[in-house]
Amino acid sequence: MTVSNYVRAQVVSLAQHPNLNEKWVQEKIRADPGLLGLGDLELKDVERMQPRAGRLDLLLQDPDSYRRYTVELQLGATDESHIIRALEYWDIERKRYPQYDYCAVLVAEDITSRFLNVIALFNGSMPFIAIKMCALQVGEAFTLTFTTVLDELTRGLDEEDVGSAEVVDRAYWEAKGSPKTVIEADHILAAVHSFAPGVELRYNKHYIGFWKDGQAYNFALCRPRKNVINLDIRLPRLEERENQLEQAGLELLDYDKRWGAYRIRLSVGDFSKHETLMTELLKAAYDARGA
Repeated sequence: MTVSNYVRAQVVSLAQHPNLNEKWVQEKIRADPGLLGLGDLELKDVERMQPRAGRLDLLLQDPDSYRRYTVELQLGATDESHIIRALEYWDIERKRYPQYDYCAVLVAEDITSRFLNVIALFNGSMPFIAIKMCALQVGEAFTLTFTTVLDELTRGLDEEDVGSAEVVDRAYWEAKGSPKTVIEADHILAAVHSFAPGVELRYNKHYIGFWKDGQAYNFALCRPRKNVINLDIRLPRLEERENQLEQAGLELLDYDKRWGAYRIRLSVGDFSKHETLMTELLKAAYDARGA
């Protein structure tokens, strides 16, 4: 096969371009939030008014969890005002709607080493992601690329602490999901009992976790929906493991880098169909949790 019609892409400065502006960038992300590389996110709001603090450029949410991202856009190089704004919007949103888990995101064309060091200091005490944005021209067309230059620090699960998660009951999840998908959680527990007979399900507001010896033991989490159940298994990301899951025909959601977990969407009956593989993964996560 002969490859022809090669065209070299040219880097375009959005800060200096007469037509490509912040609004143009915002519209592209609005149409496809996946461009940022943060997963399959949904747009919740654009230009969201902040009390006495201007407007939040974009608010994005993970549809399979309670994770939200406050996104601040900047053309050109990072400066103090945009970093402060990103922090401020993150703080306002988490205080207004504390039921969600928030991460601040700063997107800029040029993130200098000086400001990267400053941002890294904040990342030690709050979730912060810095993304370098680059505009390219190929012929008459323009495109955008986004590269994460600072990811948030991996933190342990808050719900590992006894009593930190709001406890509900089975009926709550049967209403939020459905009886048939909650039964899938029972099947998962039955598989867990093959190697850990003392583990029980724990019904919390945002997930169904696992309980052992009177305390949280969350090597995996279940989130029943109406017709599927999302199963998070806390294991390091390995190419071999990913290939194994894909070859089995299982539907993988984006790997959760924050919690270090594979997220698998299971239709009713999928777990039983792949019970041997799923049990192996659950046991590996259980053993790693206790190590």
